[in-house]
Amino acid sequence: MAVPAIQIQRLTKHRAQGVVLSELELSVTQGEYLGLVGVNGAGKSTLIRCLLDLDTATSGAINIFDKKHTRAEAREHLAYLPENFRPPAYLTGREYLRYMSRLYGNDSDPDRAKSTLEILGLDTPDLEKLTVHLSKGTAQKLGLAACLLSGKKLLIMDEPMNGLDPGARINLKHHLLQLKQHGCTCFFTTHLLADVENLCDNIAILHQGEIRYTGSPAACCRYFKAMDLEQAWLNCVGGSEQKTG
Repeated sequence: MAVPAIQIQRLTKHRAQGVVLSELELSVTQGEYLGLVGVNGAGKSTLIRCLLDLDTATSGAINIFDKKHTRAEAREHLAYLPENFRPPAYLTGREYLRYMSRLYGNDSDPDRAKSTLEILGLDTPDLEKLTVHLSKGTAQKLGLAACLLSGKKLLIMDEPMNGLDPGARINLKHHLLQLKQHGCTCFFTTHLLADVENLCDNIAILHQGEIRYTGSPAACCRYFKAMDLEQAWLNCVGGSEQKTG
């Protein structure tokens, strides 16, 4: 059996104002798409920062492809898109993509690169501008392009649809489903439950620093006796027990 792409055990994070994450247990298998949802301040971005060793957990264990997350080689096979992404202001869009390609150690196929840029709606004028002059949505597309062209088998994205126009969102979801067919693993946070239904094998609901539910979107609806995922989510965060389906 393949080792999990991500294995989180009893993860706890304290800050001065109190507990941000409490004894979290979460696993993402290779080839799985998992969406992490929760209200603002639930701890989603903190969880991802701890996972990537950008923030230090108070306690618990995190493994990425069976390697401790603090080891550089644990992150060798992943690409990351942060929340509220902004590329370096002094680079053009094209320079940024070349820079990220070198960092990822991946010389992207020109035809694949062209196709990915077309999917996201990034055209030549966008790529020739300094990124400081790009709109929020266009900058987000640039970050997504770097992530998608990385060639990595694990994508970790914090609110990847943030700022995208409807066409780009639709095309991105289709592209992510194609990547899934080639064995890609994806772990992302979102406020858009429809994206979880369209893309994900499983959903994890994080509320007040605790995982309240993990399981498939369909099982979530059944468990919380709801007609749709939105109502299931509302029913879930209205309770206090951790549940798994």
